[in-house]
Amino acid sequence: MADGSRGPKTVAALLLAAGSGERLGAGVPKAFAELAGVSLLVRSLRTLRSSLSVGPIVIVVPEGWLSEAGRVTADSGIAGEVGIVKGGSTRRDSVARGLEALHSHHDAILCHDAARPLASVDLVDRVTERLWASRRGPAGAAEGADGVVPIVPSRDTIKRVRGGWVVETIPREELGLVQTPQAFRAEALREAHARAPSGEAASDDAVLLEAAGFRVAVVDGERSNLKVTTEEDLRMAEHILGTGGGILWSSRS
Repeated sequence: MADGSRGPKTVAALLLAAGSGERLGAGVPKAFAELAGVSLLVRSLRTLRSSLSVGPIVIVVPEGWLSEAGRVTADSGIAGEVGIVKGGSTRRDSVARGLEALHSHHDAILCHDAARPLASVDLVDRVTERLWASRRGPAGAAEGADGVVPIVPSRDTIKRVRGGWVVETIPREELGLVQTPQAFRAEALREAHARAPSGEAASDDAVLLEAAGFRVAVVDGERSNLKVTTEEDLRMAEHILGTGGGILWSSRS
Protein backbone atom coordinates (compact mmCIF):
# COMPACT_ATOMS: atom_id res chain seq x y z
CA MET A 1 0.00 0.00 0.00
CA ALA A 2 0.98 3.58 -0.52
CA ASP A 3 2.93 5.22 2.28
CA GLY A 4 4.02 2.10 4.12
CA SER A 5 4.90 4.11 7.23
CA ARG A 6 1.20 4.87 7.70
CA GLY A 7 -0.33 1.86 6.03
CA PRO A 8 -2.61 -0.39 8.02
CA LYS A 9 -1.30 -3.60 9.51
CA THR A 10 -4.75 -5.12 9.13
CA VAL A 11 -7.84 -4.38 7.07
CA ALA A 12 -11.05 -6.09 8.12
CA ALA A 13 -14.24 -6.19 6.06
CA LEU A 14 -17.94 -6.12 6.79
CA LEU A 15 -20.06 -7.82 4.13
CA LEU A 16 -23.58 -6.47 4.59
CA ALA A 17 -26.10 -9.12 3.57
CA ALA A 18 -29.06 -8.50 5.89
CA GLY A 19 -31.47 -7.01 3.34
CA SER A 20 -34.86 -8.69 2.96
CA GLY A 21 -34.92 -8.50 -0.83
CA GLU A 22 -38.69 -8.05 -1.05
CA ARG A 23 -38.44 -5.96 -4.23
CA LEU A 24 -36.32 -8.65 -5.85
CA GLY A 25 -39.05 -11.24 -5.27
CA ALA A 26 -36.66 -14.20 -5.14
CA GLY A 27 -38.35 -15.81 -2.15
CA VAL A 28 -35.14 -15.57 -0.11
CA PRO A 29 -33.17 -12.66 1.37
CA LYS A 30 -31.47 -10.75 -1.43
CA ALA A 31 -27.93 -11.93 -0.66
CA PHE A 32 -29.01 -15.55 -1.05
CA ALA A 33 -30.54 -15.00 -4.50
CA GLU A 34 -28.47 -16.51 -7.30
CA LEU A 35 -26.74 -14.73 -10.16
CA ALA A 36 -25.80 -17.21 -12.89
CA GLY A 37 -25.96 -20.07 -10.38
CA VAL A 38 -23.93 -18.41 -7.62
CA SER A 39 -25.45 -16.42 -4.76
CA LEU A 40 -24.79 -12.70 -4.48
CA LEU A 41 -23.32 -13.42 -1.05
CA VAL A 42 -20.73 -15.86 -2.35
CA ARG A 43 -19.79 -13.67 -5.32
CA SER A 44 -19.17 -10.68 -3.05
CA LEU A 45 -17.33 -12.81 -0.52
CA ARG A 46 -15.02 -14.18 -3.22
CA THR A 47 -14.16 -10.65 -4.32
CA LEU A 48 -13.24 -9.56 -0.81
CA ARG A 49 -11.22 -12.70 -0.16
CA SER A 50 -9.36 -12.33 -3.48
CA SER A 51 -7.95 -8.98 -2.37
CA LEU A 52 -4.59 -9.18 -0.65
CA SER A 53 -5.62 -6.07 1.29
CA VAL A 54 -8.41 -7.78 3.21
CA GLY A 55 -7.95 -9.96 6.28
CA PRO A 56 -10.85 -11.02 8.51
CA ILE A 57 -14.38 -10.76 7.09
CA VAL A 58 -17.63 -10.55 9.05
CA ILE A 59 -20.86 -11.29 7.17
CA VAL A 60 -24.02 -9.68 8.51
CA VAL A 61 -27.16 -11.64 7.60
CA PRO A 62 -30.88 -11.57 8.45
CA GLU A 63 -32.20 -13.20 11.60
CA GLY A 64 -32.77 -16.89 11.01
CA TRP A 65 -30.23 -17.16 8.22
CA LEU A 66 -26.98 -17.67 10.13
CA SER A 67 -26.96 -21.43 9.55
CA GLU A 68 -27.63 -21.08 5.84
CA ALA A 69 -24.95 -18.41 5.53
CA GLY A 70 -22.51 -20.75 7.24
CA ARG A 71 -23.45 -23.58 4.90
CA VAL A 72 -23.07 -21.61 1.67
CA THR A 73 -19.83 -20.08 2.88
CA ALA A 74 -18.40 -23.50 3.75
CA ASP A 75 -19.59 -24.99 0.44
CA SER A 76 -17.93 -22.16 -1.48
CA GLY A 77 -14.50 -23.29 -0.28
CA ILE A 78 -13.49 -19.75 0.63
CA ALA A 79 -10.56 -19.82 3.02
CA GLY A 80 -9.49 -17.37 5.69
CA GLU A 81 -11.18 -15.95 8.75
CA VAL A 82 -14.90 -15.46 8.10
CA GLY A 83 -17.43 -14.74 10.85
CA ILE A 84 -21.21 -14.47 10.61
CA VAL A 85 -23.49 -12.34 12.78
CA LYS A 86 -27.17 -11.42 12.85
CA GLY A 87 -28.04 -8.04 11.37
CA GLY A 88 -30.42 -5.38 12.61
CA SER A 89 -33.53 -3.70 11.26
CA THR A 90 -31.55 -0.96 9.47
CA ARG A 91 -28.23 -0.76 7.66
CA ARG A 92 -26.80 1.30 10.50
CA ASP A 93 -27.84 -1.33 13.05
CA SER A 94 -26.31 -4.08 10.92
CA VAL A 95 -23.00 -2.25 10.61
CA ALA A 96 -22.97 -1.62 14.36
CA ARG A 97 -23.41 -5.32 15.03
CA GLY A 98 -20.68 -6.14 12.57
CA LEU A 99 -18.34 -3.67 14.28
CA GLU A 100 -19.03 -5.34 17.63
CA ALA A 101 -17.90 -8.65 16.15
CA LEU A 102 -14.60 -7.22 14.89
CA HIS A 103 -11.51 -6.94 17.05
CA SER A 104 -10.65 -3.36 17.94
CA HIS A 105 -7.06 -3.58 16.71
CA HIS A 106 -7.84 -3.32 12.98
CA ASP A 107 -6.55 -0.16 11.35
CA ALA A 108 -9.09 -0.02 8.54
CA ILE A 109 -12.56 -1.42 7.91
CA LEU A 110 -14.06 -2.06 4.51
CA CYS A 111 -17.86 -1.99 4.20
CA HIS A 112 -19.38 -3.71 1.17
CA ASP A 113 -22.92 -4.57 0.14
CA ALA A 114 -23.50 -8.16 -0.91
CA ALA A 115 -26.07 -6.68 -3.29
CA ARG A 116 -23.15 -5.40 -5.41
CA PRO A 117 -21.80 -8.77 -6.59
CA LEU A 118 -19.86 -7.42 -9.59
CA ALA A 119 -17.44 -5.13 -7.76
CA SER A 120 -13.91 -5.88 -8.88
CA VAL A 121 -10.92 -6.81 -6.75
CA ASP A 122 -9.20 -3.79 -8.27
CA LEU A 123 -11.87 -1.52 -6.79
CA VAL A 124 -11.39 -3.09 -3.36
CA ASP A 125 -7.67 -2.45 -3.59
CA ARG A 126 -8.04 1.11 -4.85
CA VAL A 127 -10.33 2.29 -2.05
CA THR A 128 -8.01 0.83 0.60
CA GLU A 129 -4.90 2.25 -1.06
CA ARG A 130 -6.47 5.71 -1.32
CA LEU A 131 -7.39 5.60 2.36
CA TRP A 132 -3.74 5.56 3.36
CA ALA A 133 -2.31 7.73 0.61
CA SER A 134 -1.23 11.20 1.76
CA ARG A 135 -0.88 14.37 -0.20
CA ARG A 136 0.73 17.66 0.71
CA GLY A 137 -1.44 20.72 1.17
CA PRO A 138 -0.41 24.34 0.55
CA ALA A 139 1.19 24.58 3.98
CA GLY A 140 3.04 21.30 3.53
CA ALA A 141 0.84 19.39 5.98
CA ALA A 142 -0.26 15.85 5.24
CA GLU A 143 -3.96 15.61 4.42
CA GLY A 144 -5.04 12.01 4.76
CA ALA A 145 -8.54 10.66 4.29
CA ASP A 146 -10.71 9.19 7.04
CA GLY A 147 -12.90 7.40 4.52
CA VAL A 148 -12.96 6.63 0.80
CA VAL A 149 -15.97 5.97 -1.43
CA PRO A 150 -16.15 5.01 -5.12
CA ILE A 151 -18.39 7.19 -7.27
CA VAL A 152 -19.64 7.26 -10.84
CA PRO A 153 -20.57 10.61 -12.39
CA SER A 154 -24.18 11.41 -13.15
CA ARG A 155 -24.91 11.37 -16.88
CA ASP A 156 -28.24 13.10 -16.40
CA THR A 157 -29.17 16.64 -15.44
CA ILE A 158 -30.41 16.66 -11.84
CA LYS A 159 -33.31 18.86 -10.71
CA ARG A 160 -34.34 19.53 -7.14
CA VAL A 161 -38.13 19.28 -7.03
CA ARG A 162 -40.49 20.51 -4.32
CA GLY A 163 -44.27 20.35 -4.41
CA GLY A 164 -44.34 19.51 -8.08
CA TRP A 165 -42.07 22.42 -9.11
CA VAL A 166 -38.41 22.59 -10.07
CA VAL A 167 -36.64 24.77 -7.53
CA GLU A 168 -33.02 24.21 -8.50
CA THR A 169 -30.79 22.64 -11.13
CA ILE A 170 -27.72 21.12 -9.50
CA PRO A 171 -24.43 21.26 -11.46
CA ARG A 172 -23.90 17.75 -12.79
CA GLU A 173 -20.12 17.93 -12.49
CA GLU A 174 -20.49 18.27 -8.72
CA LEU A 175 -22.58 15.10 -8.38
CA GLY A 176 -21.51 11.49 -7.99
CA LEU A 177 -23.43 8.25 -7.52
CA VAL A 178 -21.92 6.40 -4.59
CA GLN A 179 -21.05 2.69 -4.57
CA THR A 180 -19.47 0.17 -2.23
CA PRO A 181 -16.94 -1.09 -1.20
CA GLN A 182 -16.11 1.85 1.03
CA ALA A 183 -12.99 2.01 3.18
CA PHE A 184 -12.65 3.77 6.53
CA ARG A 185 -10.09 4.28 9.22
CA ALA A 186 -11.46 1.98 11.91
CA GLU A 187 -11.21 4.64 14.60
CA ALA A 188 -13.14 7.15 12.49
CA LEU A 189 -15.88 4.67 11.55
CA ARG A 190 -16.43 3.60 15.15
CA GLU A 191 -16.45 7.19 16.39
CA ALA A 192 -18.87 8.31 13.66
CA HIS A 193 -21.31 5.55 14.60
CA ALA A 194 -20.98 6.36 18.30
CA ARG A 195 -21.57 10.09 17.77
CA ALA A 196 -24.58 9.78 15.47
CA PRO A 197 -27.93 10.50 17.18
CA SER A 198 -29.84 7.43 18.27
CA GLY A 199 -32.31 6.26 15.65
CA GLU A 200 -30.70 8.26 12.84
CA ALA A 201 -30.67 6.18 9.68
CA ALA A 202 -27.80 6.21 7.19
CA SER A 203 -27.93 5.13 3.56
CA ASP A 204 -24.20 4.47 3.75
CA ASP A 205 -21.49 4.83 6.38
CA ALA A 206 -19.83 7.81 4.72
CA VAL A 207 -22.91 9.86 5.67
CA LEU A 208 -22.09 9.37 9.33
CA LEU A 209 -18.44 10.33 8.84
CA GLU A 210 -19.44 13.47 6.96
CA ALA A 211 -21.81 14.48 9.77
CA ALA A 212 -19.05 13.93 12.33
CA GLY A 213 -16.64 16.19 10.43
CA PHE A 214 -14.32 13.52 9.03
CA ARG A 215 -12.73 13.77 5.58
CA VAL A 216 -14.10 11.46 2.89
CA ALA A 217 -12.21 11.08 -0.39
CA VAL A 218 -13.40 9.55 -3.66
CA VAL A 219 -12.03 7.15 -6.25
CA ASP A 220 -13.44 6.25 -9.64
CA GLY A 221 -16.23 3.70 -9.45
CA GLU A 222 -17.25 1.04 -11.96
CA ARG A 223 -20.33 1.19 -14.16
CA SER A 224 -20.67 -2.59 -13.93
CA ASN A 225 -20.79 -2.40 -10.12
CA LEU A 226 -24.56 -2.10 -10.04
CA LYS A 227 -26.69 -2.69 -6.96
CA VAL A 228 -29.14 -5.57 -7.36
CA THR A 229 -32.51 -4.47 -6.01
CA THR A 230 -35.09 -5.68 -8.54
CA GLU A 231 -35.45 -8.55 -10.98
CA GLU A 232 -34.48 -6.15 -13.76
CA ASP A 233 -31.20 -5.41 -11.96
CA LEU A 234 -30.53 -9.14 -11.72
CA ARG A 235 -31.07 -9.55 -15.46
CA MET A 236 -28.74 -6.63 -16.12
CA ALA A 237 -26.07 -8.23 -13.92
CA GLU A 238 -26.45 -11.49 -15.85
CA HIS A 239 -25.97 -9.56 -19.08
CA ILE A 240 -22.82 -7.89 -17.75
CA LEU A 241 -21.42 -11.26 -16.72
CA GLY A 242 -22.25 -12.72 -20.11
CA THR A 243 -20.52 -9.95 -22.01
CA GLY A 244 -17.56 -9.64 -19.65
CA GLY A 245 -18.35 -5.97 -19.21
CA GLY A 246 -16.44 -4.18 -16.49
CA ILE A 247 -16.15 -0.49 -17.27
CA LEU A 248 -14.39 2.06 -15.12
CA TRP A 249 -16.11 5.40 -14.72
CA SER A 250 -13.82 8.37 -14.31
CA SER A 251 -14.94 11.19 -12.04
CA ARG A 252 -13.06 13.48 -14.42
CA SER A 253 -15.09 12.53 -17.50
